[in-house]
Amino acid sequence: MGEPGELIRKKCKPCKGGVAPLTAVQAQELLAQIPDWHLHGNEKISRRFAFAGFRAAQAWLNRVADLAEAEDHHPDITWNYSKVLIELSTHAIGGLSENDFILAAKIDRIEA
Repeated sequence: MGEPGELIRKKCKPCKGGVAPLTAVQAQELLAQIPDWHLHGNEKISRRFAFAGFRAAQAWLNRVADLAEAEDHHPDITWNYSKVLIELSTHAIGGLSENDFILAAKIDRIEA
């Protein structure tokens, strides 16, 4: 489904539903481009991040929030002091879409 780095060149597309979620095979192919992320069933992807402290995590999360707004695709975020869990799924379709992998690839590019 593409070469490494291809995802970061794409833009998330609005998803209003009525589209089938990615198949397990499609999700696995896209996951190969974001190797630090984990696939949970065929419903979501996630990655844990660790930082030097609270303020470092906050600064990074602010950049993630700006990116999510620009892409109009918003992750579920759990923040515990210096640790952050990012989970992505496309709620409108009840599973994964290419948008989840695009945003994950772009999040990986944000310096901690």
